[in-house]
Amino acid sequence: MAYLKRSSPTLKETLLKIYRAEKPIEIDQHFYEFGSIQYHIKCSVLDSNIVYISTSTLLETQGTVMSNEILSDIYEVIKNIAVGVIDIVDPPRLGFQLTLKLHLDNIPRGKEAIKIITKISEIQALILSSQLKEMLKRLNFQDNSQAMNNNNNNWPIRIVYHPSEPFYVFRQPEKITAVFPMNFKDDSDVVIAMSFFQELVEVGSQKEIEKAPQCSWSPVPPFQLRGEPVQDLTTNAGFVSFDITSRHVEGKRLDKTVWNLLNFYAYVKYHIKCSRGYIQRRMRKRMDSLVKLNNTRLEEEAPQKENGRCKYVKELVKVPKGKLMMQQRCKDMTRRVRISKFRIKINGCARFRFNQR
Repeated sequence: MAYLKRSSPTLKETLLKIYRAEKPIEIDQHFYEFGSIQYHIKCSVLDSNIVYISTSTLLETQGTVMSNEILSDIYEVIKNIAVGVIDIVDPPRLGFQLTLKLHLDNIPRGKEAIKIITKISEIQALILSSQLKEMLKRLNFQDNSQAMNNNNNNWPIRIVYHPSEPFYVFRQPEKITAVFPMNFKDDSDVVIAMSFFQELVEVGSQKEIEKAPQCSWSPVPPFQLRGEPVQDLTTNAGFVSFDITSRHVEGKRLDKTVWNLLNFYAYVKYHIKCSRGYIQRRMRKRMDSLVKLNNTRLEEEAPQKENGRCKYVKELVKVPKGKLMMQQRCKDMTRRVRISKFRIKINGCARFRFNQR
């Protein structure tokens, strides 16, 4: 997976630490980024002005470009970042693809030093993008007849920058199609991603951005990917495709197009993460408002005490006099009716029986 920022934050921070150190420091650091990119930085106290940087990434490519190989033209680009500051060590450090020797004493002071160190920390991004640039250059848009006669140009090229995130590039008449198989672990991520892909396709069909690469989504892979590994074609969020024309790879647009393709997986994950955070914030805000509303209702319904006595009891005591008299009369009438229903027996006068009414 490529990253949204070109510069490596850890590499940049370490180089600035060495450059700004008042006393010589010794560093022998080995770290990874995004699971597949590794760096090694070495600096000795005996020669603090020399720093060795080794880098390597997982490059598995099927087709026109060999895997795990740095393109020859990239060396000149790296040297031109800062003339007199960067030297390429040949052979590189064991287990790495590229090793650079930095002369810190040749770096100018001031703001220019930060710019040079930032560009040096972008070396890995330069290597990643150069591979896809070379593919787009070799897949010629103009010579369509030659491309149609040569069937090898129509074969899909499998590009892997992360073991679990491969994507494919293949040629079609007058365009190149990049296909991204989308797979997510959580079901909630699948729902958010599907809605995002739908909006992406709808926005891409508008006239305002018709010059951008055409985006499409399909639950099944394109027929050009038949015969590819089953694990790559087994997805739960479908396949997203971008159609790249010759207009998108002209001049400076080539670098921007390549970088956007490399960061598509990272951008989708970033969008899902932001969407989940937004939904959770809305849910917490809604829950807080419901709790406050419920507490307000309880306070309004709770009995209020005045002078140690409950307000409800006081209201019950305050009964109008007319109602009291009516209640008393009803009680008397009820008592008389009950008495009239029972016979009263008097001892010694068993033969006399009467009813009290």
